[in-house]
Amino acid sequence: MDFTLTEAQQDLASLTRRILTDKVTPEVLGPHGSGGFDAPLWTALAQAGVVDAALPQRVGGGGFGLLEQCSVLAEIGRAVAPVPYLTSVVMAATAVAEFEARSPAENPSARSGDGRLAERWVVPVLRGEHVLAVALPDYGVPCGFTAEADGDGWRLRGAQTAVASGAFAHGFLVEAAIDGGRQVFLLDRDSVTVSPQRTVDHADAALVELSGARSSVSLGDIGEWLRLRGTIGVCAQQLGVVERALELTAAYAREREQFGHLIGSFQAVRQRLADAYVDVEAVRLTLWQAAWRLSEGLPAAEEVATAKFWAAEAGHRVAHTAVHVHGGVGIDVDHTLHRYFVAAKRLEFTLGGATAQARGLGDLLAADPA
Repeated sequence: MDFTLTEAQQDLASLTRRILTDKVTPEVLGPHGSGGFDAPLWTALAQAGVVDAALPQRVGGGGFGLLEQCSVLAEIGRAVAPVPYLTSVVMAATAVAEFEARSPAENPSARSGDGRLAERWVVPVLRGEHVLAVALPDYGVPCGFTAEADGDGWRLRGAQTAVASGAFAHGFLVEAAIDGGRQVFLLDRDSVTVSPQRTVDHADAALVELSGARSSVSLGDIGEWLRLRGTIGVCAQQLGVVERALELTAAYAREREQFGHLIGSFQAVRQRLADAYVDVEAVRLTLWQAAWRLSEGLPAAEEVATAKFWAAEAGHRVAHTAVHVHGGVGIDVDHTLHRYFVAAKRLEFTLGGATAQARGLGDLLAADPA
């Protein structure tokens, strides 16, 4: 299997890195735990063509796909950039675009209220004007919302905490239990009760509550489709985070002296860095294997669980190695490294941590003993 990046992936990654290197500064990021969304940066990425490049041409995109989206996410992770590319583009906008492309025979449970979902929801995202959030339970966690038919629409009730990008989202995709199954519904912010929350690294999440909120749009039973894509996106972003954290730590070990010697010359430090390198490469390999299978329409549930297991485990180990090697400055919340530590910890548990992924992988393997 050839994991060489395509020309489109390389070009998008290079463009994204140039923009983020220029615009993601300590002043933009603000103090620890604040912010979480840089609107001017989001608009700049859109104007440069980064946001729309990986979406279908029929909605004004560049016609690429998941592999290109992962390349962008890895760069966002490297910069720890406060932009909602994962939720808005990889998950929500792509789901809406895919829904409108399907015929009723392919997706009989889906109904559109106005028949122009892309114009209303996707195009503003492509322009960098709107943000979409996805309220999706973690792997193996019961659904927090229920829905019932109401004329030509649905009424939704329930709540979910820590919805990524929810604090500033203009619209929400919500998975809800209905008639013994699950469907994903599209809701405007005006019909949702949003209570901003601060997570370990940013003030960008939200408690989303629905009390009879009405939706006229169901995207059908696509919760698992969203979860697989979202999980791969988390892995891609985690790859960028741990890769850059290791680079910063290795550079520090080459210049920091203790007892008259560079700490990088100490055997224990070198072993920790070597283990971290193996972890980063494990994330890279499992990510691209799973992303390729998904992009080709092949069964990929086992590969996605494997990739997320490594993203969680490696994220934990590399983040702690970076802090330990840096010593006292590693626990300074104002130090650059701290942004990578908290980003790695947040991504470790997003959509299910290592234990949840290992259990899920075990269930998948047990269901197919061959």
